[in-house]
Amino acid sequence: MTSTLIPLLRQRRSQYALGKTLALPQAEVDALIRETIRLTPSAFNSQSSRAVILFGDAHLKLWSIVKETLRAIVPADNFAGTDAKIDSFAAGAGTVLFFEDQDVVAKLQHDYAAYAENFPIWSEQSGGMAQLAVWTALAEVGIGASLQHYNPLIDAEVAATWGLPASWKLRAQMPFGSNEAPFGEKTFMNDADRFHTFS
Repeated sequence: MTSTLIPLLRQRRSQYALGKTLALPQAEVDALIRETIRLTPSAFNSQSSRAVILFGDAHLKLWSIVKETLRAIVPADNFAGTDAKIDSFAAGAGTVLFFEDQDVVAKLQHDYAAYAENFPIWSEQSGGMAQLAVWTALAEVGIGASLQHYNPLIDAEVAATWGLPASWKLRAQMPFGSNEAPFGEKTFMNDADRFHTFS
């Protein structure tokens, strides 16, 4: 197989040991994330995906929000593991917040009523593609990342902190940074349980 994509997808792994040293200048990482999302496909070319890219103090602020939100609901005697996990994300260089703009979805539902029930699904698919595309693009330049989901617990405070439109629905958080540990072995389920080919 001569595909150049397959090696990149193999390179994309969940990295939980993150550091603050980036392989590229911050401005180039920012531009890479923006261009990757810009080129991600979406149904009806809706371009419903939105992103907030956090570095430095803004990145740390996000994980402080997550930690304090969870502290309010996780029993104190069970919080040590949560505390360490959040600190591992904060140890990175930045975070991408992925959103889907519900105003875009609602307009498409209005304009193309016959497909109305599908637009929320298609929006989520577009968002997932954007997340994978960014994750793979970061991996290609030697930047580690993982995908987290503390929404909807943190949604209101995130929106208020960064003055985001009410229509932006938070879907995922991607902390990123230098790879500070090797990746473990990745296992795969049996192909016979996952794929069928007919001709």
